[in-house]
Amino acid sequence: MGERTAGVRDGNIGETIEGLARVIHGRRDASPESSYTARLLQGKEDGLLKKVTEEATEVVMACKDRDHDHIRYEAADLVYHLLVTLERYGVSVEELAGELDARHR
Repeated sequence: MGERTAGVRDGNIGETIEGLARVIHGRRDASPESSYTARLLQGKEDGLLKKVTEEATEVVMACKDRDHDHIRYEAADLVYHLLVTLERYGVSVEELAGELDARHR
């Protein structure tokens, strides 16, 4: 488990996801030696996919512990790694939003 994030305040999820997706996209051509995101995007496929699985499991475990701050922390890790996965496989956040929108119409 990582350290708890201090001073967390509510944000705008759309702006946050879009901004993070832009940063991740910008790291596509960065040096893997200087960028963790670039390592995930350019490295072995299994490394990224294992990380998504690991983060999902950590969310589940935090939920089992009923630890609100830990759930939030691990969910943020999972969302980040999911966005990296989407970028790696060419699925935009706009496509993801369209998929989600189509499901609740």
